[in-house]
Amino acid sequence: MTEQGDRWTAEQVLALAPDDASRKAGGRLGGAGPWSQTGGSASGSVWGWCKGSGSTPYRTVVDLTGPAYKCSCPSRKFPCKHALGLLLLWAAEGLGEPAEAPDWASQWLAERAAKAARPAAGAAKPVDEEAARRRAERRAARVGAGVTELEQRLADLLRGGLAGQEQTGYAGWEETAARMVDAQAPGLAARVRELGTIPSCGPGWPARMLEEAALLHLLDRAWLGVSALPEPLAATVRSRVGIPGASGEGEAVRDHWLVLSQYDSVSADGRLTTRRIWLRGLGSGRPALVLDFGPPGRPPGLALPVGLVLEAEARFRPGSAGLRADLGERFAAATPCARAPAGVSTEAALEAYGAALREDPWLDSWPVVLGPVVPVPGELGWQLADAEGTSALPVALTGARSRSGLWQLAALSGGGPVTVFGECGHRGFTPKTAWQPETAEPVALV
Repeated sequence: MTEQGDRWTAEQVLALAPDDASRKAGGRLGGAGPWSQTGGSASGSVWGWCKGSGSTPYRTVVDLTGPAYKCSCPSRKFPCKHALGLLLLWAAEGLGEPAEAPDWASQWLAERAAKAARPAAGAAKPVDEEAARRRAERRAARVGAGVTELEQRLADLLRGGLAGQEQTGYAGWEETAARMVDAQAPGLAARVRELGTIPSCGPGWPARMLEEAALLHLLDRAWLGVSALPEPLAATVRSRVGIPGASGEGEAVRDHWLVLSQYDSVSADGRLTTRRIWLRGLGSGRPALVLDFGPPGRPPGLALPVGLVLEAEARFRPGSAGLRADLGERFAAATPCARAPAGVSTEAALEAYGAALREDPWLDSWPVVLGPVVPVPGELGWQLADAEGTSALPVALTGARSRSGLWQLAALSGGGPVTVFGECGHRGFTPKTAWQPETAEPVALV
């Protein structure tokens, strides 16, 4: 078991809950009453028996290095309420001195370790490079045909003008997006769908639609000339079109990764939930974006509570300004960070975003920790101002959730300086997490 001072907070445990119902049910099991045979190991696992409605208690084990969960209950939620309750009990009271896991728990833990080792053994399988090259050429030809068709669609848009787009409706853009899917360019399809929704987004939509159409045209032209681009930019173009590099291709970085933010978004058709997890390497200072996905009705499987630090290897994918990463081997159980991350000025944040745009012109935002800054209301919206009052960034609001998070940030600040992590982009700064002065405990704003 991790040391007493390294236990998680209740908020970090409850952040793992797949929904509000699980959060409430887990909270009711967070005391010692229903639990017996509890314990924890020095390698980072906890276990216990939880009394249920039947005569046989539920056997629950959690691997803190994942975290990952196993329970004998029939629930299909991960983590279930029993796993959440066990973690809450551990967070509040600890589970005694480190001990050896019982057979039923150690068997599952051993199976997890063996499964984690299998992908590395399978990575040496021979690859038919000639067949892979032919497949890549066929896909590139299909994408090229789709790009040519999309360029004609954009030319027709500009020739006819933007004024009629409110009356034209979304159906034509959905048809174009479907054509991009047929051309095996899902990245282009997503941008086309976004372009088609802009006329219904309220005042100022013509300017925004022209901006997005220009970026889409730039991506089209970049694809048509991708063979002449420097490889880092070519990798970004392929990624933006929808042909990402393999997860094993990029640079591997072992570090202690601080979880800065975790939040979900749902696709317009409700078929896919995307979880975005922002990390920062405490040694390298490098930001990383880890994505996970969930089908309808089920949240993504990967959950990393904000404020935890995990020692792990992150493998960065080519393109996308070096942000997208996949988590590999983890070397220890996650532990709470001892201090808040260091922040930069608003001017430095803009410089960082500008530098990233040179590598990826289609980048919507760049992860930045600001601090110390003060949230300031104004007639044209909120701003985050440097504590010295020399410069400020406008706050970008993306919905009702972000508005409530902004008032939460204002209450946390109380008119004083705070440290804020968020996404700095061309429309402003979107706050995600905040820290009060002289405290390491994060407050999630999303």
